[in-house]
Amino acid sequence: MASIISKSELRSFLAARNACPHELLGMHECTYRGKKGLVVRAFIQNAEACEVINLEAGSTESFPMKRLTPEGVYEVFIGAHSRPFAYRLRIETYSREIRQFFDPYSFQPTLGDQDLYLFNEGNEHRVYTKLGAHLRTVDGVPGVSFAVWAPNAKRVSVVGNFNHWDGRYHPMRALESSGVWELFIPGLDQGQLYKFELLAKDDTVHLKTDPYGSFFEPPPNNASVVYDNDHYSWGDTEWMTRRAGTRELDRAISIYEIHFASWRRVIEDNDRPLGYREMAPILADYVIEMGFTHVELMPVAEHPFTGSWGYQVTGFFAPTHRFGEPDDFKFFVDHLHQRGIGVILDWVPAHFPRDQFALAEFDGTHLYEHEDPRQGAHQDWGTLIFNYTRNEVRGFLIANALFWLERYHIDGLRVDAVASMLYLDYSRKEGEWVPNQYGGRENIEAIEFLRQVNDLVHRYYPGTLMIAEESTSFGGVSRPIDDGGLGFDFKWNMGWMHDTLRYFAKDPLYRKWHQNDLTFGMLYQYAENFISVFSHDEVTHGKASMLFKMGAGDITEKSRNLRALYTYMWAYPGKKLLFMGSEFGQSSEWNHDVSLDWHLLEYMDHEGIRRLVKDLNHLYRTETALHANDLNPESFRWINCADTDSSLISFLRSDPLTSDCLAVIGHYTPVTRSGYRIGLSRGGLWKEVINTDSEYYGGSNEGNAGGIQADDIPHDGLPYSALITLPPLSTNIFKWIRE
Repeated sequence: MASIISKSELRSFLAARNACPHELLGMHECTYRGKKGLVVRAFIQNAEACEVINLEAGSTESFPMKRLTPEGVYEVFIGAHSRPFAYRLRIETYSREIRQFFDPYSFQPTLGDQDLYLFNEGNEHRVYTKLGAHLRTVDGVPGVSFAVWAPNAKRVSVVGNFNHWDGRYHPMRALESSGVWELFIPGLDQGQLYKFELLAKDDTVHLKTDPYGSFFEPPPNNASVVYDNDHYSWGDTEWMTRRAGTRELDRAISIYEIHFASWRRVIEDNDRPLGYREMAPILADYVIEMGFTHVELMPVAEHPFTGSWGYQVTGFFAPTHRFGEPDDFKFFVDHLHQRGIGVILDWVPAHFPRDQFALAEFDGTHLYEHEDPRQGAHQDWGTLIFNYTRNEVRGFLIANALFWLERYHIDGLRVDAVASMLYLDYSRKEGEWVPNQYGGRENIEAIEFLRQVNDLVHRYYPGTLMIAEESTSFGGVSRPIDDGGLGFDFKWNMGWMHDTLRYFAKDPLYRKWHQNDLTFGMLYQYAENFISVFSHDEVTHGKASMLFKMGAGDITEKSRNLRALYTYMWAYPGKKLLFMGSEFGQSSEWNHDVSLDWHLLEYMDHEGIRRLVKDLNHLYRTETALHANDLNPESFRWINCADTDSSLISFLRSDPLTSDCLAVIGHYTPVTRSGYRIGLSRGGLWKEVINTDSEYYGGSNEGNAGGIQADDIPHDGLPYSALITLPPLSTNIFKWIRE
């Protein structure tokens, strides 16, 4: 029998230049030499012979196929049938093995018109269940469906260890004008390695990992791995139910920021990092002991370069392989939830790296990024900026945010580098950026994207937190969208952080000339919902550890300063975040390649800081005057912020509902001041609840014998006052007990 396929079609197909493989492969109605029937074609590796097996009930038919090319193109005309029927292919390999399987080109698309419409519109919020690789059963046949967006490619194939990475053997079909390519491959299972091979318009071939891949193999390779993301059995129902009913922001939120690989390592096992399952109980025990309410993980989405700390993501839908499989990460979150600890994840929608195996020039064109480097190239990090004008790109990122909340039960996203998203001229000189349509510097599309993602997160997952790492004075970051804001729940208070650290870095001798560093922040404190932060960014790249930022003096004096600083921070309005190691005053800068210096806890200068942070967290969580009124300006009142000669600052924190009241007094010179009169709002006993100079924290134990008595003597504009002793380099907190 002569071949039905034309020579030109055959040459195009074998050269992997055919964009419509389903028109050639599989079973099709046709007329051959005037007779109606069916033609079946297959392209099969390592087959010496191939035949079509009729699967219709009662049939025993088989139809031997003719081999048309040495590469493995087979064809048969079946004149006995004019209507398609269910079939398998049966081959005999050169090693005489007999195999029978379903033909990938006998299945209908796994995506419908509505799926594609919503995707192109940017409104398919769970597109991660459609694109990528998914274990499915189609027409009773198990296998894996593959789908990828590559609108400018001339041909896309699935390649993997199941077809010797040969792009000729599993070409995908283009689904009309959607730009999506799709193929269902029966018989594949979890664990298969795969990539997409794309033929660009200029005939160059690109080998890409799956943008929606849920698991990746370790470097130096970077293939995606087929993974079943739906079989983990969660045990955190109580936590999730409670979270959904928790909408108010005025609650205790004290966050412990960690870098997974360097929190604690197994020194005796080649200094390896802990895995997801190993880390869960150890970290939970520590966080509970320390009194933090949440952990915040620096990015765990897949990334190739360890030194990027996870901020240059290549696998946006995959927890990094470094610490285990996706289900192991689910176990980690699940365990922390069951222990009463929230999990916040750093999320990076601002940019992505230039690695050629990932998103960069994905289909041979600037698909996910802007083509113009004035818009698409990030000056500071050498990365590429997402093109927020494209519906499919916005949809990719929105779905990614929702993915982590749905699939991994994450309790909140801290959005990285928001400032770089808001401004078109961020870190650019004149002439290096393109103004918006109105001639301004605001990135209108990025702003709308942030509003949309915040709105959808809160709508789908009430009780979750959206937190902006934003360092400019852009207005309304944490204000409702309906009021013109961006819709974040909280914003990192970067201005307060820099001002406060600048003050405490001064030699105490000179602090009296810099008191405004401690007071300026109150001018804008209630303009946003703030989190007071000392993050990883402050303890690396030559900035010194928190301990070694503390002015002049030896380790003991630096420890005193740091204890005073932390107490000031915990008493100041705003939620709290502290980077790992800072809670015990690690001496060296953070190094992502080694464990924290836990051995320092043998020394009181460090153990005392840890004890204080623990007590501060417990005080913060139990005193409503501190946590339930973080966003209420009526809960704060200066007592005295003008005694610069004494380097003294004092204020009241109160709860209007319970009448609880705390007095906070910071004294930041290295001398003791006795008989210092301080104004107070109420008469009677004020109990000393925190004294950073306590011997228990490593101090000299100077203070006020557990409390002070407020007399009916007006002072500092208040009706009462007391004489107190101010220990050196200290912050004291007093709680009003009774008249």
